Order: sequence, then C-alpha cells, then structure tokens
Amino acid sequence: MFEWMTATAAGKFVTTFFISMLPIVELRAGLPYGIALGLDYPLALTAALVGNMIPVPFIVVYIRRIFVWLRAHFEKMDSFITKLENKAHLKGETVKKYGPIGLLIFVAIPLPGTGAWTGALIAALLDMRLKSAVPCIFLGVCVAATIMTLITFGVIHIV
Repeated sequence: MFEWMTATAAGKFVTTFFISMLPIVELRAGLPYGIALGLDYPLALTAALVGNMIPVPFIVVYIRRIFVWLRAHFEKMDSFITKLENKAHLKGETVKKYGPIGLLIFVAIPLPGTGAWTGALIAALLDMRLKSAVPCIFLGVCVAATIMTLITFGVIHIV
C-alpha cells in the first residue's frame, strides 16, 4: 500500500518533505533519509528545506495563542508548555544577546534542541517580527542543510 513512498521519486520526495516537517528530527533526518532512498540531491534538498520551513511562520505567529488555548482547555498540558517556554527562554538568552544573527546561528547548528521549530518558538517568545525572524531561520536551515549534506556524503566525520 505504501510502497510508492520508497519506490517512486514522488513518494521519496513526499516522505522526505514530511519527515523534515517533524519537530526534533526536522531536516537533520529528512535530508539524509531522502538521499539514502536515492532521491536526486536537488529534490531531496528542496523537499527537506520546504518541509522544514512550512511550520515556521505558523509557530512564530500562533504559538502563544495555541499555548493559551491549550492551557485553558487541557490543564494537564500546563507543565509541559511551561517546560517548553522555559527551555526556549533559556536558549533565547543567547539569541537575545546577538539578535537576528544569534537566531540564525542557533537554527544552523544541527543538534537536537536546535533547529527551525525551536528557533521559531524563541522568535515568538522574544516578540520578533515575522519578517525578521523567517529570513534568519531560513538561512539557518540552509546552513544546517549544508552541514547535513557534508555529513551524509562523508565529507565531515562525526566520530
């Protein structure tokens, strides 16, 4: 049934796209996955970049309202949301110190706990405007894609 996801270029593109949209793994998993499936590099890169960036403007604009709504309707979510906010505020101190360049660098480091999702959350909690946050996050995602490409093709070794 799902054979097309790994057997066709379109399926590989869609799978890479959706993996790259996921929080935590984002492009760091999506791009190597697409390349490992045999997807042509330009297509894998495009799927990973677009997939990683799709949630960003929504997070920057709506996450605070979503948190308020979740707290109002699901009291048990409060501690989880508070943890997320505290973690973002902690990481946001560096971003606050260096401004938009700090956000770019934070997103560019392809490690767990960094990336477009966390960068967008930090931008939202720091009240950054969408038009200044999105380009910084996009450039950071591009740098992360470059690093992940070099790691995937064995140019950089991490052992």
